[in-house]
This record gives sequence, structure tokens and C-alpha cells, in this order.
Amino acid sequence: MSAPLPAPGHMGVDYEERVDFDRLRRYRLGRAQAALEGSECGAFLLFDFYNIRYTTQTWIGGALGDKMIRYALLARGKEPVLWDFGSAVKHHKRYSRWVPEKNYRAGFLGFRGAVAPSVGLMSDAVAEIKSLLVEAGVADLPVGMDIVEPPFLFEMQRQGLRVVDAQQLMLDARCIKSQDEIILLNQAAAMVDGVYQDIVEVLKPGIRENQIVALANQRLYEMGSDQVEAVNAISGERCNPHPHNFTDRLIRPGDQAFFDIIHSFNGYRTCYYRTFAVGSSTPAQRDAYARAREWMDRGIDGIKAGVGTDEVAALLPAAEDFGFDSEMEAFGLQFAHGLGLGLHERPIISRLNSMKEPVELQVGMVFALETYCPASDGVSAARIEEEIVITEDGPKVLTLFPAQELVVANPY
Repeated sequence: MSAPLPAPGHMGVDYEERVDFDRLRRYRLGRAQAALEGSECGAFLLFDFYNIRYTTQTWIGGALGDKMIRYALLARGKEPVLWDFGSAVKHHKRYSRWVPEKNYRAGFLGFRGAVAPSVGLMSDAVAEIKSLLVEAGVADLPVGMDIVEPPFLFEMQRQGLRVVDAQQLMLDARCIKSQDEIILLNQAAAMVDGVYQDIVEVLKPGIRENQIVALANQRLYEMGSDQVEAVNAISGERCNPHPHNFTDRLIRPGDQAFFDIIHSFNGYRTCYYRTFAVGSSTPAQRDAYARAREWMDRGIDGIKAGVGTDEVAALLPAAEDFGFDSEMEAFGLQFAHGLGLGLHERPIISRLNSMKEPVELQVGMVFALETYCPASDGVSAARIEEEIVITEDGPKVLTLFPAQELVVANPY
């Protein structure tokens, strides 16, 4: 029997091998550099804050990280250059020494248009970038970009730089997880295991959906989460159709309720649904859960290295099988998505896309597989999600809170 995947805890210790962050940083930068070398590009200019973290091993949280003001340049044969916000630059120079000190620079582009492009921040930034491309001898080659504000793209073009897509290349680079990434993903899932135990204990009539969301946030941050991206809490008549949110609805006796907990530990994310019945369950609820579980097990059984994503997608029910007219309308209910620094990475496995361009599954891919089944009562529904890593020994499930049968919380 193969050894279980480790979820060793938060601390670094001298008596066990745990996450090696130096090794993690080398792996990620090496994957990005290899993607660049294998492309037509002379450099990647990255605004996607997961790509920035992957290449520079730095992070600023969501309040600033998604405002299109941080950007990194990775040129052929060069160390990454990072433009960051205000005093963060001095902080990086002091505490993040794996990037040369001179490559940490202050930058600001205007908070997604709050400062007008006519002020000149973007034109100055592009001129500085172009000078680095000239210095690296790659100014005549295309610049790969992942995401961009239109005025910045126009300025790149105005200054004579040819822009191509780098997001496809970076997502490919991030697709195969190292042993350290898998440990971090497993640790993040272990934290949610514990949160679901807390939820089961309080899931009684009279508690509100938003109170469950508050509990999950508190427990995750207490356990060391660095970002709780979202918690879905859906109960009773809100289960069907799936609204993908939470409200202040009061939980009532006999409700079916499902939750999705999305958070990150050291940047590595979970997407982890579980469904419960409150106090008691009905035949319709149990039947829906059994079907969702059957679809889940069928999908997991089909997952192995060398299999095409179209083959896995074919194991999942078609939209018409559970009440939808098209795969577009049903998208996100029977599918799988890669997990890593981002919530939706590669592979994306669904009938909507995988039949057109299948991808071969490989060892080291990590993704979340989701199923959903509406109940015959017209309001209830079952939602299950398992996180899976493909190993040499086949698929291994990271999400360990019991989900083989419908769990009745606090039965009467």
C-alpha cells in the first residue's frame, strides 16, 4: 500500500521533512522559465497575481493584488523584475532576498483607471519595460502577457512592442504540481476537514446561513488560512437551482444544506463541497445524494495518468440528465477544475469543452471534481466535491470529511 499524502502542520521543524520553500520557489520559477524558453516570446509581462506569485514568490493580499498595479517581467536569461506597491518594495528587499534587490521596483499604474492614462504613468512604465527588453536583447521578440488593461495594451503597441498571449503558457507551467505544492494543497484541505466538523455540530434549526459562513471564516483564519476567498452556504428551497452564494436564511428542520469552502494556505486553494440533512432526511434527498455520489465515484474511477479529459467528461451526466437544456446552462455543476495558486486552473474537465480539445491527464495534476443532483421534491439538491491528485498509483483524494452517504447533522 502506498504511503498517505502528508498534511504535516504549519510549522517548519528539524525532525521531519515538510515543505521545503526554497525548493518550491526554485521549482515554480524553473517551470515559468522553461515555458518562456519554449515559446516565441522574449519575455513574459505578468499582471495575473497568481502568475506574479509563481515567478517572484511574493504576495500582497486581495485588496491590492487584483488592482492591476503589480506586474512582473521575466525575460530570457534574466531574473524576474517586480514592480510593486509603495512600501512593499522595501519589505521585499529586506525579507524576500531570492530576487536581486535591484529587481524590486516601485510602480503604480492608476488603480484600474482611477488615475487617468493621460497622466502618463502607463507610458513611463512601458518605456521602462522596453529599456529592460533592449538590455536583455529581446526587444524585437514578442512580449507575452497574461491579463491587461486596454490602455496599457494600447501603450505597449504605441511604443512598438508586439504583444501575444502568455496566459496559456503560464497555466501549462502551473499545471503539474511539485511535492511541496501537493503538501500545501493537502494541508489546506485538512483545515476544511476540521471546519466541516464544526459545521456539523452547529447545523441545527435556527442558525442562519451567514452564521455558518462567519464560523467557517473564523475557524480557517484561526488555523492559519491566508485568504478565505468564499464560503457558499445554501439551504432548503435555495438548493435547487444552485445560486452559488449565501444569505441570512434560517436553517429549518429537515432542510438539505450544502456548503463550499474556498480558502488558501500559503497560497494553495481548496474548493470543497459537502451536503448535509438537518435533523432528518427524506427519501427524495437520499436518492439525490446517492445519484450525486454515484456520478462522483464513476468520475474518480476513470481518472488516471494517460486518460483524456474527454473520457472523464463522458463519465459525468449530460445536462439533459438532470434538468438542463444545454451544457452551457449546466456548466459548473458536473465538472472538474485544476487547483493551485488559483481556484480555476488546468485541467478544466466538462462536456462543454473537453470533447472539443481533450487534454491528457498527467501525474502531478491536482483538481476538484464536482457533482450536483436536484431532488425529486423540486427544492432539495445534493452537491459533492472531492479534490484529487493524480499519482503514479492512481488518483488520491485529499478531501476526507465523510461523503459516501448523506450525513444527517444532529439527528432527532
